[in-house]
Amino acid sequence: MIKLVIFDLDGTLLNTIRDLAGSTNYALRQCGFPEHETDAYNYFVGNGINKLFERALPEGERTSENIGRMRAFFLEHYTQNNTCLTVPYPGIPELLRELDHKGMALAVASNKYQEGTEKLVHHYFKDIVFSAIFGQREGIPVKPDPTIVKEILRVNGVSERETLYVGDSGVDMQTAAAATVISVGVTWGFRSREELIENGACHIVDSPAEILRLIGRL
Repeated sequence: MIKLVIFDLDGTLLNTIRDLAGSTNYALRQCGFPEHETDAYNYFVGNGINKLFERALPEGERTSENIGRMRAFFLEHYTQNNTCLTVPYPGIPELLRELDHKGMALAVASNKYQEGTEKLVHHYFKDIVFSAIFGQREGIPVKPDPTIVKEILRVNGVSERETLYVGDSGVDMQTAAAATVISVGVTWGFRSREELIENGACHIVDSPAEILRLIGRL
């Protein structure tokens, strides 16, 4: 019986790609580097913001100094603009309310920095109770390391077999496998169905409503 559902944030609960692209392009401009089309960011995100900047920078400019400069400009801009174009995916608010109503424990495990993760969850899902909202924090390894998921299991006092981990990328499926929880890949996010399959998704769903039906069968 499933007692806990852990969600990735970007590409799973929220479509954040336009705000992420806008703020990264702003940082690139400030640093004198070329910008990218929004669609390119689907494959830049997913491993934390430093990796985002590394991927966005020109190949010969991916130094720690440039990543640090990018980070400063990005955080300044994104903090002010991270709810301009971001929206929940269709059916997500209804799914969360239904799971909450059923007494299911809900949590967020993201590679987005902690302050940004908390802000977006509280802004878009203020009526939902989450047992844990964990983003990228100093001294804690990012996904696909399973530390963040293991921490959520401890907070909730549930076992791996009682937990679903829902995400949109290969990193998410790898995280679930490393934590030995049941993985659910969603096809509405930033990455492809093929990537989810290649990275060992236990289940793949095409709509939030399918997650409810899946929980009913497990």
